[in-house]
Amino acid sequence: MSGVTRFGISLENSLLVNFDRHIRDKKYQNRSEAIRDLIRQELIKEEWKGTSQIAGTVTLIYDHHKRELVTRMLDIQHDFQNIIISTQHVHLDHDNCLEIIAVRGKPKDAQQLADLLKAQKGVKHATICLTSTGKNII
Repeated sequence: MSGVTRFGISLENSLLVNFDRHIRDKKYQNRSEAIRDLIRQELIKEEWKGTSQIAGTVTLIYDHHKRELVTRMLDIQHDFQNIIISTQHVHLDHDNCLEIIAVRGKPKDAQQLADLLKAQKGVKHATICLTSTGKNII
């Protein structure tokens, strides 16, 4: 890595023991990489609060037999075509479908899309996973 700066931190022993356990459990090579990852995660969370471009997914499980549900979901997705990159539809079984919607745009728009889809009768579960576009982090 170019431009690496070394610095020290002080921690209570019990916190360091727990952190080292976390490092082992998550398979980090060393403390530095774990700390870098934690810092990146916090910086990305800040992106979600603002107007920066984010990337992410909206994941839904729904009953495709529910009357008009697919039509309502498609109408909502067309209203958000400016942030939807792609969708993937998976038939889980005779009654249940998995829909994965990849998004890129403002965090509030992605959350609004997820909230509208989640509120549809027949949607059994919905979740949103936001991340960075990678432009503002190292």
